[in-house]
Amino acid sequence: MFGIVLSALNVVLAFVVRSIIVKFVVFFGLFFVTTEFMAVITSMLPNADQLGAAFGGLPAGVWYLLNLFNIKAGVPLLLSAYVTRFTIRRLPVIG
Repeated sequence: MFGIVLSALNVVLAFVVRSIIVKFVVFFGLFFVTTEFMAVITSMLPNADQLGAAFGGLPAGVWYLLNLFNIKAGVPLLLSAYVTRFTIRRLPVIG
């Protein structure tokens, strides 16, 4: 009788260690790496002041076409889409 109880306890303990604790540690590690890595990437991205300075030297005729095509809203949108695509496809830890 004691052998059966000990065997059942061993099976339950093996299940808890293998499937619950190990998965928790692995997924917590992935979550931590993902959040910290995204904080580093977002600090490297250009902000609105840098984009404004980059477009500051353009003449009025070029600004007319840029405003016509709404480039001022499109460039930050395009940059964030490229960063998201890079993050999902190229980094194996995150994607």
